[in-house]
Amino acid sequence: MSEDTTMTTTRTLEVTVRYFAAARAAAGNEEETIRLRPDTTLADLAAELSDRDENLAKVLKRCSFLIDGVAARDDATRLGDNQTVDVLPPFAGG
Repeated sequence: MSEDTTMTTTRTLEVTVRYFAAARAAAGNEEETIRLRPDTTLADLAAELSDRDENLAKVLKRCSFLIDGVAARDDATRLGDNQTVDVLPPFAGG
């Protein structure tokens, strides 16, 4: 009789998060790569980032997001491997 040597591997995906303006200041960096579960949504990512820091959480509530350069209108959007999420706080000016 042979043993079952099948290993269970947990697949993760990597997402690059780029912070701009006030989001960059609150995050303390310009860019980072984050490992996530395959079924992670934009809302899940925002919640994970918010849990790290109270100031970042406040900024994220006002931000809009781009996924691979396209405006994300639904926070239930599932993220894919190797995508880039841009975190954009409101900009003032004219």
